[in-house]
Amino acid sequence: MRIISGKYKGRKIYSVEGNTARPTTDFAREMLFSTLISLDVNMDNTLDLFAGSGCLGFEALSRGAKFVTFVESSKKAIATIFANAELLNCKDKCKIVIKKVETFCQSRDKETTGKYDLIFADPPYDKGHVEKTLKLIIEKKMLAEEGILVIEHSKKETIDHIYDDFIIKQKINGNTVLTFMSLCHYGWRSGTIPHTTD
Repeated sequence: MRIISGKYKGRKIYSVEGNTARPTTDFAREMLFSTLISLDVNMDNTLDLFAGSGCLGFEALSRGAKFVTFVESSKKAIATIFANAELLNCKDKCKIVIKKVETFCQSRDKETTGKYDLIFADPPYDKGHVEKTLKLIIEKKMLAEEGILVIEHSKKETIDHIYDDFIIKQKINGNTVLTFMSLCHYGWRSGTIPHTTD
């Protein structure tokens, strides 16, 4: 796996050994970051949830992010993130957290101040994590007012229609969907979660 662009362009990074992680392909990463550039997204304070090898977070660092927080529950993946941070000599720009994403988000009030300019969420496909993670990000007010959330998910796992107004773009590559969301809306900024009429 290689960094696609920026100051680390062409640098090889480690993948997680075995079949426990599904890395974002080079094509999908290029599509993702090209879209972020077209949206003129601020990447200064980035959060990489379900980080795997950390490829999205390290790509963001390569392209100008000032600091990235990586959250991952797999010990094997965490070891890979540490190795990649060492390899790229960017440990001072990284915080690496070994926790389940849900636990990290729920405990955020105690552990973290400030909000994130850019959040990546790349959960395991078709496991029900997308809606759960989205609600926690809103509830815990994790995204900056002008921030962008990017969720990578399968075509089978659609985002509930109640969030339609907050979707900026969707990009599709095979079975992979990249959903770009802006939560810059009164209710979302205040932490109100949209409700269905059920």
